[in-house]
Amino acid sequence: MHDQSLILWIIGAILTFTGLAGLLLPIVPGTPVLFLGLLLGAWAEDFHHIGLWTLLILAAMAALTYMVEFLASVVGVKKYGGSSRAMAGAALGGIVGIFMGIPGILFGPFIGAVLGELSLQRSLDEASRAGIGTVVGMAIGVAGKFAIGIAMIGLFVLVRLF
Repeated sequence: MHDQSLILWIIGAILTFTGLAGLLLPIVPGTPVLFLGLLLGAWAEDFHHIGLWTLLILAAMAALTYMVEFLASVVGVKKYGGSSRAMAGAALGGIVGIFMGIPGILFGPFIGAVLGELSLQRSLDEASRAGIGTVVGMAIGVAGKFAIGIAMIGLFVLVRLF
């Protein structure tokens, strides 16, 4: 193995595991980092085993993680009776929460959804249910993203070894 290939494999492995962790921790942009790690792994072997079609499928799977996250959030809010303002509040709360560390990331969307519902003169009970729906949707979205991330790694290994 050439030095360049070894370096690409090492960096690719680090990025892959960092990306996988980023699917759970929203501090790291998990999907792009995971895909980049797998791309470097393919490049390490001059795309001999992992070719264009596999990379396109991996890219489509990476894009799917964003759809899963979005749809899970929407379904969670709607299922618990939240409005579009609750969804907008959750999104804004999530953005603001990023700057407040892990507690902000976890509680920002909930607080944003509650405030969004309260701005529509909803009761605190209704607003809280929308906030809970946001959290449930986020949890389902994270689980879905993580499952797709594991599937991406599984596909890479499967194509690489067979």
